[in-house]
Amino acid sequence: MKIIDLEPGDARLVSDLLPVLLELRPHLTEELFLSVVAEGRAQGLRFTAAYDADGVCVGAAGWRIVANTSMVRKLYVDDLVTSATARSGGVGHALLTHLEQHARASRCTALTLDSGTQRTDAHRFYFRERMAVTAFSFEKPLG
Repeated sequence: MKIIDLEPGDARLVSDLLPVLLELRPHLTEELFLSVVAEGRAQGLRFTAAYDADGVCVGAAGWRIVANTSMVRKLYVDDLVTSATARSGGVGHALLTHLEQHARASRCTALTLDSGTQRTDAHRFYFRERMAVTAFSFEKPLG
C-alpha cells in the first residue's frame, strides 16, 4: 500500500480521491469539492490518499492541524473512508498510522475525529484502533 499526501491542484484529488470520498460524502459534486478544497486549505485542510498494489485509490482522509485551548494542538480528521471494495484490508489502519505520524511530527497532543452516531461499523474500527469516546458533539442546523 502506498500513502500519498496530495497537494492543492493535484489532479488526483478529483480523479482518484473524490470517488472514494463520495462513498462517505455523497452530497459532494466535483465543483463543491474543489470549492471546499480551496477555502479549506487556508484553514489547514489537507488530503491523503491510500493506493493499493495496482495503483487504485482505496482510501481517503481529509485532515488538519488545529490549535485550540482544550488540547493546544491536535490533528483533526474531517474525513476517513475506505472504499467498499477494500474494507477490512488494513487501509483505514494505514491511513490512521500515517496521520498519527503527522500528528507526532507536529507535536500534537491528540488525533481526533467525529463519527456519526449511525456509523456503528466505523465505531467498532475506531475502538480496535484504541480510540476512545471522549466527548459529545452537538450540532444546530442553520439552513
